[in-house]
Amino acid sequence: MGTYGYAAPEYVMTGHLTSKSDVYSFGVVLLEMLTGRRSMDKHRPNGEHNLVEWARPHLGERRRFYKLIDPRLEGHFSVKGAQKAAQLAAHCLCRDPKARPLMSEVVEALKPLPNLKDMASSSYYYQTMQADRIGASPNTRNSRTQGALLSRNGQQQRSLSIPNGSYASPYHHQFPQPSPKTNGKA
Repeated sequence: MGTYGYAAPEYVMTGHLTSKSDVYSFGVVLLEMLTGRRSMDKHRPNGEHNLVEWARPHLGERRRFYKLIDPRLEGHFSVKGAQKAAQLAAHCLCRDPKARPLMSEVVEALKPLPNLKDMASSSYYYQTMQADRIGASPNTRNSRTQGALLSRNGQQQRSLSIPNGSYASPYHHQFPQPSPKTNGKA
């Protein structure tokens, strides 16, 4: 309740908490999941400290949508699912509380998303955007050499892919998996 970065603007101004304030806070959490960023991060460049304010211009524009998505996902996400989640986040983050959906509507909007199978990695637009991102950044120009990521000085960087198919994220924790038990047969 009232955590900076999650608190709805009307709650900050009036101190009155409503169910629509909760919807706003959920929109922030949804945005965190899409972007892989924290709601407030003073270590980011100016203009990117507050996740909602940084993301707001990208939420409404289809062509800027990919700038929102956590690059550590490396295309392993449904484009339609991510777009619908971004639209839902934008709706939850409306400045006017009356324009925000009910939480029951949020739940209904989220239900079909796990079943979408249109992976971004097979999307021409996503591949083009990735190529532009790699070519435009001086730190990543010619960065893929024999499958390794190289920095500007030629030192190898760690890949964000984890061998078991998971992806590095500040919100993803690896827990040891028990080894399969054998039944004594060889």
